Amino acid sequence: MLLLPLLLLLLPLDSRPQKLPTRDEELFQMQIRDKAFFHDSSVIPDGAEISSYLFRDTPKRYFFVVEEDNTPLAVTVTPCDAPLEWKLSVQELPEEASGEGSGDPEPLEQQKQQITNEEGTELFSYKGNDVEYFVSSSSPSGLYQLDLLSTEKDTHFKVYATTTPESDQPYPELPYDPRIDVTSLGRTTVTLAWKPSPTASLLRQPIQYCIVINKEHNFKSLCAVEAKLSSDDAFMMAPKPGLDFSPFDFAHFGFPADNHSGKERGFLKSSKFGRQTSPKPRVDLHRVCIGNKNIFTVSDLKPDTQYYFDMFAVNTNTNMSTAYVGTFARTKEEAKQKTVELKDGKVTDVFIKRKGAKFLRFAPVSSHQKVTFSIHSCLDAVQIQVRRDGKLLLSQSVEGVRQFQLRGKAKAKYLVRLKGSKKGASMLKILATTRPNKQLFPSLPEDTRIKAFDKLRTCSSVTVAWLGTQERNKYCIYKREVDDNYNEEQKKREQNQCLGPDTRKKSEKVLCKYFHSQNIQKAVTTETIRGLQPGKSYLLDVYVIGHGGHSVKYQSKLVKTRKFC
Repeated sequence: MLLLPLLLLLLPLDSRPQKLPTRDEELFQMQIRDKAFFHDSSVIPDGAEISSYLFRDTPKRYFFVVEEDNTPLAVTVTPCDAPLEWKLSVQELPEEASGEGSGDPEPLEQQKQQITNEEGTELFSYKGNDVEYFVSSSSPSGLYQLDLLSTEKDTHFKVYATTTPESDQPYPELPYDPRIDVTSLGRTTVTLAWKPSPTASLLRQPIQYCIVINKEHNFKSLCAVEAKLSSDDAFMMAPKPGLDFSPFDFAHFGFPADNHSGKERGFLKSSKFGRQTSPKPRVDLHRVCIGNKNIFTVSDLKPDTQYYFDMFAVNTNTNMSTAYVGTFARTKEEAKQKTVELKDGKVTDVFIKRKGAKFLRFAPVSSHQKVTFSIHSCLDAVQIQVRRDGKLLLSQSVEGVRQFQLRGKAKAKYLVRLKGSKKGASMLKILATTRPNKQLFPSLPEDTRIKAFDKLRTCSSVTVAWLGTQERNKYCIYKREVDDNYNEEQKKREQNQCLGPDTRKKSEKVLCKYFHSQNIQKAVTTETIRGLQPGKSYLLDVYVIGHGGHSVKYQSKLVKTRKFC
């Protein structure tokens, strides 16, 4: 019988100072009995990652209690196969019994009314498919609510919350350079190397690395990979509304376990509990876990094929993972050089090994007066040559974004030769079009450096400036705190201009603004970045986003606040 109230908070029995609540001290004292009220909602356990399911356009709410003020709190939400909208809010805990000395709790309906009538204070919200975090070193006591919604499709997601983030650290830490390097490229093989996770090398925790290979795109989480791999398995079958998809012991965050909850909730054990879905075609995606080594050769690939590679460090104690920065590479062509066909108005990704070359062919289907080639070199400069029916029209070195407009000719065919850098492998994006207004890449000034004003530095702010153009574009500036020993060599490793703002954490974003000037001499803007820590170093990045959605990163700037003011 559901006789206990929804919420009963126990006060300390003595007046001695209390420690911050921890799972061992069992200071969280909340009981959930009213199944009707919590129908599709669940309780978040302290220090355990839960997996659950969302039906499209059907919100889901999770609860947990923080009993004392000034409690550290960290919440992580991982979307799997669709973007999520989620927000975290807090409201005051219901008061204790209103009768003096009776010890009787408030009636259940009255407590429910207190909760449902109060929206609470919103602490954080996010919309997208990134793994996003809420971290606070000092959170107030209260009833916390996590609301999630998927507007795109039915989807899986994961949630992790803890009141001891400093000691838990369940997610493996990434190295200072989290990229995957392509060290060798063959017709059917690609050799990858990466820096080891400090969680393994310094903390000596058991870490294994899992590589994911596919031909479509990079993945932002291992959860997304598992969702893609299991799209036709029982794992992806949706539970019925009202059934909990996460078989966890909820004896944390103040919610005691219910011995009968497994029977009442009906945990998913076979496909009969899920929707009957027709099997989907098998996805061309492969995952292999290789233990703790940090170099691996992927074999049995197809020649002249572009593959995307993702690396995940997995803590085998917690089974929780962190994604490295993914990369892509095109395997070598067969002995006979194959030419890549460019489609009018379509961006093509090109990977060129060190000192290598690639040939591309553009054959417009209609008559044209002009043809435009737009190139975005992600790393070092590349050499481009363009021939029209054998005649050399263009031969230049390209760094950053460049656009070349050439005179057209009826039924002409263009051969593009791209030669990579001598320093290392090259990545670039190229667009060929006969439509003069088709410009996906934003225009850039000649100088893409960020200037910092030393005299305007304070203990908590820096002032920077950068050049714009006559074209109205959106500029976004990001900051990231780095160690004092961060040097130019490390900064150079992060200069991939093709990595856009979507690869950055939301907490690193400073602001976005639109800017242009018809007078190119006055096309300069300044910004003061505030809220910094004294004596700390920060890496600043400015992204310019064009009308087509493609972004280009300016040269990163390393700044340091004053230590004494």
